[in-house]
Amino acid sequence: MRPRTRPLDEAQLAQFARDGYCRVEGAFPRATARAACAVLWRRLEAMGLRRRDPASWRQPVVRLGMFAEPPFVAAANTPRLYRAFDQLVGSGRWQPCRAMGTFAVRFPCATPPQDTGWHVDMSLYDGAASLLDWRIDRHSTGRALLMLFLFSDVGERDAPTRLLAGSHRRVARLLEPAGERGLSLRELSPHLERMTGLPQALATGEAGTVYLCHPFLVHAAQAHHGATPRFMAQPPLLPRPCPTAAPGRLHADIT
Repeated sequence: MRPRTRPLDEAQLAQFARDGYCRVEGAFPRATARAACAVLWRRLEAMGLRRRDPASWRQPVVRLGMFAEPPFVAAANTPRLYRAFDQLVGSGRWQPCRAMGTFAVRFPCATPPQDTGWHVDMSLYDGAASLLDWRIDRHSTGRALLMLFLFSDVGERDAPTRLLAGSHRRVARLLEPAGERGLSLRELSPHLERMTGLPQALATGEAGTVYLCHPFLVHAAQAHHGATPRFMAQPPLLPRPCPTAAPGRLHADIT
């Protein structure tokens, strides 16, 4: 079976259930990543950040989005990712990505970033004025997966996202008594800071790697200590209500 179409193996499925994430190498072609980065650099250079001039990289992080050009849509819609979505979420239970969402482009910079706190991505807005008041419920309404798309090579010094292995299970236990309303990030944050004793993993890999994560996985950014900017997007995989479709591994008991 060709690497770009093979399904997740049993080790990857077991890791997703145990740790709350699995790594898919070669999920999309490096050529697609290069084409996407060319688009991103055009946007950055229009903002005064020059590709071959590190002195112009004065901010630790620049957020860009939304991107729906062909390279971005192609990266999110490969046969291998489709097979993985079916395995984890269930065939017919997810919607194809039509845009890549926001990019957090991280630069080697003397100024420390201010967005390195542990958190879970919220998906319930309800008119909240602050991101801290967005909520998440026990069903992860509005988000089937958290996904980390690496569009550049990311080593341990290149600001890889930090992942707390197994934290999705603890978050599930916190959300269960909250019922349909769920909890806000403001309400969850004190509990998340107490989970930092869990094993930490780093979302490293070559361009074209994708980390598929349980929506309850606790994660955090960090400072860039490398040499070249890190390009990563984290679009959600949106659910599709389909009561007759068989669930995937996401719906297994994690409490």
